[in-house]
Amino acid sequence: MNQIERIEQMERRMDASKEAIRTLSEALDGYEQIQKDMKKLMDYYGSSRWRKDFEDDESGKLPKDLKRGVLSEDELYDLILEHRELVLTMSQLVTDAIAGQML
Repeated sequence: MNQIERIEQMERRMDASKEAIRTLSEALDGYEQIQKDMKKLMDYYGSSRWRKDFEDDESGKLPKDLKRGVLSEDELYDLILEHRELVLTMSQLVTDAIAGQML
């Protein structure tokens, strides 16, 4: 690879890295904003309040047009698992970045 090709390749890598970092930074800002919401959802799921709401839904006591994804055992559970996997992935990425002295 000659000098020009090397510089062009590094420039492409820098541009792609800048875009990825900008996108991740924006996503992390949004993620940071929902942390309290996720904590409340995790506390709600499986609680006595959730069970009461679930039972009332099952017995038809709630309006039929009420959005009730949080009462779906699978949907809320899957969100909590997805959140957990994301946290583990982020933790591993940070560990790898530190080990690679990328900071």
